[in-house]
Amino acid sequence: MNSILSSILVAVIAAAVVTTVANTCTTVYLHRGLSHRALTLRPSVAWVFRALIWLTTGIKPKEWVAVHRKHHAFTDSEGDPHSPVLLGWKRVQKGNVMLYREALADKSIIDKYARDLPDDKWDRMFFGHNKTGLVTGIIILMVVLGPWTGLLAAFIHANVYLAVNAGVNALGHHFGRRPYANQATNLQWLAFLTMGEGLHNNHHAAPSSPRLSHKRGQIDPGWWVISTLKTFRLATLRFNDVRLSRAARTGAA
Repeated sequence: MNSILSSILVAVIAAAVVTTVANTCTTVYLHRGLSHRALTLRPSVAWVFRALIWLTTGIKPKEWVAVHRKHHAFTDSEGDPHSPVLLGWKRVQKGNVMLYREALADKSIIDKYARDLPDDKWDRMFFGHNKTGLVTGIIILMVVLGPWTGLLAAFIHANVYLAVNAGVNALGHHFGRRPYANQATNLQWLAFLTMGEGLHNNHHAAPSSPRLSHKRGQIDPGWWVISTLKTFRLATLRFNDVRLSRAARTGAA
């Protein structure tokens, strides 16, 4: 019994670490870096983020970027791939992955919203093969932790990662505070779980800014990572501070 409980505890801790890594790569690399060009990473650092997102999620960056940019182009209006205002927050929460797949079924979305991210040799060899990345990541966990503990850790990670990131799209456009005049919301507890992404109202008010915390008391863990990268000259910021959009400047509370 003790060995079973020990294995479960190890799996939970490992899943928490892997999920934190995946969320860090999602917010720093996929979201703030590639989608909005709020920061530019050194090529070697970008490659590490790219490899980690491949191993922990299997996401193809240009696909994630294309869907996210379309979301900003049609936020909570007809054409938004995952708007809870149009579809209901429960449907987006439960079906976030399917909504991404439906958006990507339109092959023109890549050319329209992610033309600046063409495939390179690394995509052709590794990163363009999402299932290979997922399987490799699971195998690594199984080798390091043991077969069953590794599989349990992978299962927990997958479910938590999908749930909290769906929450950004679903809960983050339905519940919470709206200090700026947009439909997104701020949920600090969700920001803790997603390395800052829960401060979603702030993000829609300043989409090209690398920092999602705008006021005292707001905590953006992803910004700590970005600040550290900047300190060691591993990242260059587009803006050193928050740069509100015109709509946010005129409509902020």
